[in-house]
Amino acid sequence: MSLLHISQLSVDFAPRRRGQEPTHAVQAVDLHMEAGQRLGLVGESGSGKSTIARALLGLNPRGATVTGTIAVAGSRVDTLDKRARRELLGTTLGYVPQDPGSSLNPLMRIGTQVGEVLEVHQIGGKAERGRAVEQALQDAGLDPAVSSRFPHQLSGGQRQRVLIAMAIIAKPALIIADEPTSALDATVQKHVLDTLDRLVAATGAGLLLITHDLGVAAERTDQLITLRHGEIVESGRTVQVLGNPSRDYTRTLVAAMPRADAPPRRRLPAPVQTAPALLAASGLHRSFGRGEQAVTALDDVTLSIPEGGAVGVVGESGSGKTTLARVLLGLDRPDSGTVELSGVRQTKQVGGREFRRRVQPVFQNPYTSFDPSRRVGYSVLEPVRSLKTAPRAQHRELLEKLFTQVGLDPALVERRPEELSGGQLQRLAIARALSADPQLLVCDEAVSALDVTVQAQILDLLAGLREERKLSLLFITHDLCVLRELCEYSVVMHRGRIIEQGPTGRLLDDPGQTYTRSLIEALPAMPDFSAAQLLQPAL
Repeated sequence: MSLLHISQLSVDFAPRRRGQEPTHAVQAVDLHMEAGQRLGLVGESGSGKSTIARALLGLNPRGATVTGTIAVAGSRVDTLDKRARRELLGTTLGYVPQDPGSSLNPLMRIGTQVGEVLEVHQIGGKAERGRAVEQALQDAGLDPAVSSRFPHQLSGGQRQRVLIAMAIIAKPALIIADEPTSALDATVQKHVLDTLDRLVAATGAGLLLITHDLGVAAERTDQLITLRHGEIVESGRTVQVLGNPSRDYTRTLVAAMPRADAPPRRRLPAPVQTAPALLAASGLHRSFGRGEQAVTALDDVTLSIPEGGAVGVVGESGSGKTTLARVLLGLDRPDSGTVELSGVRQTKQVGGREFRRRVQPVFQNPYTSFDPSRRVGYSVLEPVRSLKTAPRAQHRELLEKLFTQVGLDPALVERRPEELSGGQLQRLAIARALSADPQLLVCDEAVSALDVTVQAQILDLLAGLREERKLSLLFITHDLCVLRELCEYSVVMHRGRIIEQGPTGRLLDDPGQTYTRSLIEALPAMPDFSAAQLLQPAL
């Protein structure tokens, strides 16, 4: 008996506006999984990967029409009512969603949320549930002490691991993981994927892994399906699909994947560390909490971003990268230390509006960066209205110029965020940052949630804007492959301190610190598939 069998699955979304055609999100998809199998779904943003997962879970949005059949362990689930479908969630079907920011209850403690599945399904007594919560958190790479904390007290990577703990705590027969490691650094990503592998091996559970990281797919799946425009383009053994793809689309995905062990595919500017410093931070310290509960986020951090330069910041979740970004943006104040822009120290009295104009952010999650009730054109010009950098009569012309500059059709100005893909929204996040005509963009994990082809497009866009606008970049990422593609100089952070820095190529090819080497060694890589592997018959 197969674990999962999907036949002729189609999902259509009703048009949002009069006169529009329905959206065919998934079209006649067939999918088959056995117990203990690891099946990967890859494809660009909007290819239908997450829609398939939601259809399987019964989490279709309003206005969706679903046809076809879905069977789990031989039983039809697509015909079940909502109550019967909920009985499957957590026990038979475990789900790891992509965005921890919108998936955790901000008013509930972490331990309560992780144990909720056991309580709802009345699994075990109170003491047994408490032990299960501790074990699930440990399996997901977290200290059980986080049970008493609230989501806002954890980093993005830690919140993602909480979602994984919630998915595996009841040991479900099938785990649907939708980009479960896109927000995680390489070492934590390896730990989490190792945990999922162990669970599959120990319990015979199946793993349906949705990912845009082909390195993860290569290392962690047995079978692979590539999707485009809701249709299956290619399927088969992972080693065959990635090692010898038969379709141009799959070959495009493979070619777009950044690699830490290869020269950059873009022409980087000559080293500019000798250029005058645009932004300079010195001796930054920042702690949160008091007494024994205090956490040091920044510990004597000194950093310089030269005019026209691109500086990368890499490190594990909780290493202080985002705190550094917030301090440099003026969104948080250090306990001690200084930040200077063009030699002028930033204080409560100095900087203000002009500082905010010259230094603009591009945040990690494009979906939570935009007001869902506003049209995207309105949101893109928020800095212009706030900083009063252009008269109202010029707004429409400025919008068209910005949309064109980031490679989008100006006709999209009237759309709402939910009507656009993640890649389109990330381009708009960049357009919004550019609207104030800044000198420095602070990009905090700006491509971590994007598939490889869209990621490559965004990196190309940022590289082009650097030349066109003479922009400086501070690029914060957990993906070392991206550093080589965009930044000529990088720093490595660990527990709030900069432990190593230098030209990116040297840092990746010959790291001087054990910690940096551990980050590089943990990277999922696209293997060079051998002829013997390619010819090996499917099991």
